[in-house]
Amino acid sequence: MADPEGLFTANHSRLFRYFCRAVGHAEAARDLTQEVFLRVCRSSIPGTANADLSGWLFRIARNLALDHHRSRARHPEPAALVDEPIRTSSQDVDLAVTEALASLPEVDRDVFLMREVAGLSYEEIAGACELTEDAVRNRIHRTRLQLRAQLAAPIATSRTTATSRSAKT
Repeated sequence: MADPEGLFTANHSRLFRYFCRAVGHAEAARDLTQEVFLRVCRSSIPGTANADLSGWLFRIARNLALDHHRSRARHPEPAALVDEPIRTSSQDVDLAVTEALASLPEVDRDVFLMREVAGLSYEEIAGACELTEDAVRNRIHRTRLQLRAQLAAPIATSRTTATSRSAKT
């Protein structure tokens, strides 16, 4: 049986990376990562295999991320009245990735982030999202295709801008 400290050591960085992409803010990601482990300490840890424990942790994380998004939708933060600084092409691509991820259905986004950002196995993702492994594979494949289509133009623009800058120097 695993202990909270061992779970923290094995999973905190993966959870933090997942939350950074899922909620878009490092400070909120730190708070949510901490909340996962507070909940782990308050509950009894299931006596199952490591893949099942990761799935259990990420199910908690996914629910917290969904709650975070719902809370922000109910109580949006006021927009700052600040001039937008000039962004680099890599910042434009990062913004396009963030917007593309935000446009995905919640389950597809979570499955994709758990795989690509947190590095979970299909089995762990299936446990976290209560899906079959085949459903996880299909969702990841479909999401990759959708993101590739949405990001083709911003990435091409970024490459063109970078090429023209290097030609000038």
